[in-house]
Amino acid sequence: MFHLAWPWMALLLPLPWVLLRMRRGAEPGGAAVYLPFAASVPTPAATATLPGGVLALLGAAWALLVLAAMRPQWLGQPLPVPTSGRQIMLAIDCSGSMASQDMGGASRLEIVQIIAGRFIEQRQGDQIGLILFGTRPYLQAPLTTDIATVHQFLNEAVVGIAGPQTAIGDAIGLAIKELRRRERTSGAPMHQAVLILLTDGGNDAGVIPPLEAARLAAQVGLRIFTIGVGATEQQTLFGLTVGNSDLDVDLLKKIANITGGEFFRATDPQALQAVYRRINELEPTAAHKQWLRPAAEWFTWPLALALLLSVPAAWLMAEHL
Repeated sequence: MFHLAWPWMALLLPLPWVLLRMRRGAEPGGAAVYLPFAASVPTPAATATLPGGVLALLGAAWALLVLAAMRPQWLGQPLPVPTSGRQIMLAIDCSGSMASQDMGGASRLEIVQIIAGRFIEQRQGDQIGLILFGTRPYLQAPLTTDIATVHQFLNEAVVGIAGPQTAIGDAIGLAIKELRRRERTSGAPMHQAVLILLTDGGNDAGVIPPLEAARLAAQVGLRIFTIGVGATEQQTLFGLTVGNSDLDVDLLKKIANITGGEFFRATDPQALQAVYRRINELEPTAAHKQWLRPAAEWFTWPLALALLLSVPAAWLMAEHL
């Protein structure tokens, strides 16, 4: 579709005619000098006006310049553009205990990969980041709208990749560091930033105490949702206790309360699915679908034509004068 971005520039079209109408002829002043040969000098009356062809060329060149100033454009079909909504960091525990198969025939990590992967795919328009932590935390994927890549990195995680222990405080600290870096580079505030921390144990490694890290997260506006996974303690026929007795529920609740988030407990895949559905309800996708209509600038065409017309106009004026 043809479009003029600056149609008000058409007001300049009559400017040459207005200037000509306002021009005043020179009036003689003072004493005149008598020259005997003045009668033989041709009068400038013959050059007072320009030929019609020159005026037509000049008028066309001016009209083309005004048209170029109006910025003619060709607008294409509207296209959807990606938008950035909430900033969500996922911190997934990959310590040795995540290999336990007490949640339905697969390891805890494998079940988390399936269910958390579905959660990632639903967050269209959001910026998703991934932290894998054990003895140490590692930023596997920085905040990005490329959720397919984040999903792939989650699927590639293996138990023990970050060490056998659990550094919850360091994982929170790394999430804060990544969000601050993103805030400095993009200017995006952290008021919509969320950390979803999933673990099956208590903090037994790392440098930063978890509650201190939680207080720092609250200061920068980072909400933390904590998820404790793994079956509850059970007694087997042989009198052995199975389950994740190391899970520090009180710590996870305190972290969530300090930052304004919530604590969730998931003992099986169905419960974990319900947890992520609940988080989706608490943190709905903030981005609205936006559309962009690509515009191709056409002002160069009338500008080039005006330049071409100025060449013969200047040549005819030189011959006439």
